[in-house]
Amino acid sequence: MPVPAHGRPANRYSLVADIGGTNTRVALAEGHRLLPDTVRRFRNADYPGLESVLTAFLADEGGVDCKGACVAVAGPVHDGRATMTNLDWTIDAAGVARATRAETVAVLNDLQAQGHALGRIDAANLRPVMAGSAAGPDAAQLVIGVGTGFNIAPVYHVDGHRFVAAAEAGHANMPIRTPADFDLCTFVETAHGVPGIEDVLSGRGLERIYAWLGERLGAPGELHAADIMAACEAGTDPRAAEAVATFVRILGTVAGNLALTLLPFGGVFLAGGVARAIAPHLGPHGFEAAFRDKGRFAGFMQNFSVWVVEDDFAALTGSAAYLDQIAAKIRPA
Repeated sequence: MPVPAHGRPANRYSLVADIGGTNTRVALAEGHRLLPDTVRRFRNADYPGLESVLTAFLADEGGVDCKGACVAVAGPVHDGRATMTNLDWTIDAAGVARATRAETVAVLNDLQAQGHALGRIDAANLRPVMAGSAAGPDAAQLVIGVGTGFNIAPVYHVDGHRFVAAAEAGHANMPIRTPADFDLCTFVETAHGVPGIEDVLSGRGLERIYAWLGERLGAPGELHAADIMAACEAGTDPRAAEAVATFVRILGTVAGNLALTLLPFGGVFLAGGVARAIAPHLGPHGFEAAFRDKGRFAGFMQNFSVWVVEDDFAALTGSAAYLDQIAAKIRPA
């Protein structure tokens, strides 16, 4: 097997990428194992498209010849083609293949990639929120992404293989539990015409909750999400604390609804930047009570454990695991 000057044999490594609205992270993997020292971050505004990002990364790595490539995209994927919500790039399997010259190419939704990472995330990067009952290795799991947007990915295990379903759950209607919830729905529906879950459970959603509370108090005001979190933690703004508490309660309600819908006895995993930021507030502000507030099914809700994923590279790890699963299917017995 030829070995290029950079010391990486051809057709041993795979390229994996996590494409967000602002930045793209790219790395190499060997089998299902991510190589952390190869992770590079690229600012999307500096490149005309994904192909140029991947070309630049491979050049930095000395032109490594990859056997596979998998990219995780923050947006819906249909027939190998991705539409990004906050980035004017066209991403498809053909373009990834051109840039990487890889024999096996895949395009996943970023939450699907997170689902494929489950079981390969270091225990130190999983923050427990709620304990659940013991579950077998084939139990379904659920990833809930809370960041710039909101989405989910159900994870199923069938005949030794993992299937992670795509979804666009953030655009479903937000739940109404109280008169205040109805008032919040009315306030946020002016953004897109429908009060979607993502309109309250995201970074921008926290900002909308803060603005709504100001309107209710007759003292309109706005803050960026990071400033709301900082004010809440510093104890300097009661409205910020109430906004965080409202966010946590709605997140608990939505997560509980999803648990009843999909029965993820193998655990619910909260992922994304906002999920990590809000994690210390889940206990104090009643996430568990909201999650289990299901009337006669309140006891049943104790079956589900909840965790926060604190591994920033989970989507890259999941992309590598997905390629490795594909390779296992085509290897000769």
